[in-house]
Amino acid sequence: MSLLVVGLSHRSAPVSVLERAALHADAQVKLLQDTVAADPATEAAVLATCNRIELYADVDKFHAGVAELSTLLAQHSGVGLDELTPYLYVHYEDRAVHHLFSVACGLDSMVVGEGQILGQIKDSLARAQELHTAGRLLNDLFQQALRVGKRAHSETGIDRAGQSLVTFGLEQLALGAEVSDWARGKKALVIGAGSMSSLAAATLARVGVTEIVIANRTADRAERLAEILNEGGDVLARPVPMDSVSDELTRADVVVSCTGATGLVLSAEAVAAARGSVAQPGADEVPPLRGPGAGQAARLPASSATDDNCPLDLAPVQATPGFSVLGEAAVAGMAASELEQHAAWVDNAPRPQSSGSVATVLDPVAEADAIAALAATAAVIGRVPERRRPEPVAEIPRPTPSLFLLDLAMPRDIDAAVHRLGGVRLVDIESLADASADAPMAADVDQVRRIVADEVAAFGAALRAAHITPTVVALRSMAAEVVAGEIARLDGRLPGLDDKQRGEITQTVRRVVDKLLHAPTVRVKQLAAEPGGAGYADALRTLFDLDPETVAAVSRAEDSTTDEKDRGSS
Repeated sequence: MSLLVVGLSHRSAPVSVLERAALHADAQVKLLQDTVAADPATEAAVLATCNRIELYADVDKFHAGVAELSTLLAQHSGVGLDELTPYLYVHYEDRAVHHLFSVACGLDSMVVGEGQILGQIKDSLARAQELHTAGRLLNDLFQQALRVGKRAHSETGIDRAGQSLVTFGLEQLALGAEVSDWARGKKALVIGAGSMSSLAAATLARVGVTEIVIANRTADRAERLAEILNEGGDVLARPVPMDSVSDELTRADVVVSCTGATGLVLSAEAVAAARGSVAQPGADEVPPLRGPGAGQAARLPASSATDDNCPLDLAPVQATPGFSVLGEAAVAGMAASELEQHAAWVDNAPRPQSSGSVATVLDPVAEADAIAALAATAAVIGRVPERRRPEPVAEIPRPTPSLFLLDLAMPRDIDAAVHRLGGVRLVDIESLADASADAPMAADVDQVRRIVADEVAAFGAALRAAHITPTVVALRSMAAEVVAGEIARLDGRLPGLDDKQRGEITQTVRRVVDKLLHAPTVRVKQLAAEPGGAGYADALRTLFDLDPETVAAVSRAEDSTTDEKDRGSS
């Protein structure tokens, strides 16, 4: 086995990078085709979800495979290799199997234990089979991953630990209230009619919304989803074209969006226009500090902050040892170099004179160290954290939300600037990742991990044992040819043998050969199934001087039979 996986997920990369690296359907097809055309890879499959992009391949060289797969991911995602590399992870052989089985069980999901990933793995396998990029290894691997995931959900209580991303998102919108109480009587707008949007619509219907409007670019899919929802009888569902979204926004209480669009579906301006929302008061200025020494911090008005040399259009900060960058959504994913420029601009900005004996001159060495540390943090986590004194910040009260937006798309469908609108609450993939980071896991997770470990060991053993099977088959074929040759020679030397005598002699010779080969072939299969047992096949071929082409022909025949079976069952 030479299984290799190269990928990035919500665990390794910030949402801003995942969003840019997202692969649409056509890009996934091209990535698969280019991967199997590359030198190190013979099989390939892509697992692309809203929070992960992974490329699986059977390679003959590890280092060359890592380099090639990483380059292909960068080329097809449009994110430069230098920028993408720090966020990539690599798993090889048994570790790659362990990773996929963990993913299938929901252990690596943003919401631990969610079961939707099984459908996405099934789709990934079907795509690879359709394009003929999945051979025996990836067919066996992905089908076993599906079985392991189903076993985890049926034998443990992992479902109690996790839920779908949709349910988790609705819980975040409900702000601690029971989702069914929060949703009761609300009108919902669902943008998109794919698998995630369909799940969202079904979930909304189950929790008690009174009306669901389905907007989709393909009218028949929206109509079909509305028909399915109406068959339940508890909710009124109707399809609308995409150009009706603006009108529907004026009536909706909840909006869930998950499309495959490469650009924004809902801009902040469109939401504001539909709902009459305005930017949150105080968004363009820095809130005053509270606590000891708060009165010593002077604040510059936003109007004095404008400077063409600043890489961001953000307000300046208090003349205190530290600063806070406002507009969190606007600076998500800002490069460390831009952060350093902004920090330098802030530190050099005009500052009001302090009163009394309080000095406003900052220690340049301490400031430089702090800026460098902040830049390093931003480079790792992909967003700009606040750097300020530990005193609590006076929060500006926001109006009670009247419009709730859930963005489950990657890249995002809804403009992050919606966060700044009063009376609007937005939950997106980034905020879901933050909210799920500290979510408690059920005790059943440990049981699932044991299942994964057992299944990985069994899969590896079966794969290693299967690796030696063509060699054993070739050995037995060679022995059968030797027996046939000796019987033919015997016929020439003893032509007077009748059929009964000839049959007895033939059976005796075959039994002798079978008994001689039985113990070593059974034992070699057992040894080959153990870690490091791959060398036994080479030893067997060398000891019996087996023709490599004969062994390869057996292997090709088995792969062909496996492919036919897989196509018939898919």
